[in-house]
Amino acid sequence: MNIVIADESHFKYAQQICDTIAESAMVRGTGIAKRTPEYIHKKLQNGNAVIALDGDKFAGFCYIEVWGHEKYVANSGLIVHPDYRNQGLAKKIKQKIFELSTSKFPNAKIFGITTGLAVMKINYELGYRPVTFSELTDDPEFWKGCQTCKNFDVLTRTEQKMCLCTGMLYDPNSKEKTANVKKLNGKTFQRLKSIKESIFLKKKAK
Repeated sequence: MNIVIADESHFKYAQQICDTIAESAMVRGTGIAKRTPEYIHKKLQNGNAVIALDGDKFAGFCYIEVWGHEKYVANSGLIVHPDYRNQGLAKKIKQKIFELSTSKFPNAKIFGITTGLAVMKINYELGYRPVTFSELTDDPEFWKGCQTCKNFDVLTRTEQKMCLCTGMLYDPNSKEKTANVKKLNGKTFQRLKSIKESIFLKKKAK
């Protein structure tokens, strides 16, 4: 398995990346912001993505989004092809895109929003911490990306203060050490997710 910084030579994988992201969301029944091959192309051109390849077979992908004049960056679109799941590849991709982000944007706060428990755990081990949405970027273009998510009505009803997703933030200037963070029990995120679902999905059903 080879995990590399993606470039224009990987254009041929753009449609497969988009299809894999969409299919994964459908299977899991979770909301996800849709992306087009053209959008993926831009990330490849800018060197703001990493791709995992097994020979010439697509295995996984993740990209960087830049917000607030480089004050914030997000590691988005993390996906692993079904043939390569449950092998620890997502964590390796996350580590690679995290290293790329801190290298290109050393002073930026790195954040993400996700409903995936595995992603939350990986983020936490990298030094992210759960935060309110008010601590994330206020760039309207970022939040526009949520419009294609099936849970967008929840974000709208809460005036963009919270949703089923959990916001997580890595602050390079934080005094909290990653070594202390790794002790977290993953059940904490499961409880948080269950509480949100019970609150927001019940309201939606009424």
